[in-house]
Amino acid sequence: MNELQTKLVLALENVNRIILGKETQLKLAFACLMAKGHLLIEDLPGMGKTTLSHALANVLGLSYNRVQFTSDLLPSDVIGVTIFNRDEHTFEFHKGPVFSQVVLTDEINRASPKTQSALLEAMEEHQVSVEGETHHLPEPFFVIATQNPMSQAGTYPLPESQLDRFLMRVTLGYPPAEAERELLKGQSRRQMATNLPPVFTPDELMSLQDSVKQVKVSEALLDYIQRLVEFSRQKRNASIGLSPRGSLSLLRSAQAWAFLEGRDYVIPDDVQSVLASVVDHRVVSSENALISSLMLEQVAAI
Repeated sequence: MNELQTKLVLALENVNRIILGKETQLKLAFACLMAKGHLLIEDLPGMGKTTLSHALANVLGLSYNRVQFTSDLLPSDVIGVTIFNRDEHTFEFHKGPVFSQVVLTDEINRASPKTQSALLEAMEEHQVSVEGETHHLPEPFFVIATQNPMSQAGTYPLPESQLDRFLMRVTLGYPPAEAERELLKGQSRRQMATNLPPVFTPDELMSLQDSVKQVKVSEALLDYIQRLVEFSRQKRNASIGLSPRGSLSLLRSAQAWAFLEGRDYVIPDDVQSVLASVVDHRVVSSENALISSLMLEQVAAI
């Protein structure tokens, strides 16, 4: 195990001390960021979504901004605005909160579709365009979005184009009884996340991401992924199949999971571990079931 892998294990352990009883979800979150993806956390209010994003930003040593999405939020409140400078007689661009290495868009589905779409270019190309000028975002750049269930009042569904830009969606859920007891007896988890020391520098994190790209993928493993993807595109199973971006996301996520497992090659178990978080928010099943479960059943029968 090299130095970066040792630091990765330490970072994961530190966050696990704050978000209790959610080892799998935290591992998925780390895999998502290691694969240079954006993370969508969907759950009821009060489940620790914001605390998790604070902890991730701090332990990875990245600059952090939080934007509370509301129904009256404007795209310029996120991206920034150009203002005329009377003294200089020029227009100056004032950067918005999106110009940070980690951007938490809290309750993203409470904003209007127009404001939601302001993030599309930033998430895909790591830049924003304002009045014909392109402004590059800092690297590395991650969006961590939280989303309330659609059954909650005052929410707008995210369009497919927006969902497809999130590499993974995870759900935290209620903590186990033992973990909740520790929460009740212990100090504030939000304060613990704020005080969490950085384990990585931004340059080290980018080196780690480059290492993930080098994880080997065999031809047989690519065949396995293609069979899964093809099943999602069969009309009788899903009204919308997995896009090419989705299939690449599945591969990158499996490589990151394999790296977390300490391997330099991907096996089918890695694909299965990340499948639900990568696929289920992208593909709409026509059988009222999680498409990831249907995909695994079908491929296992071949």
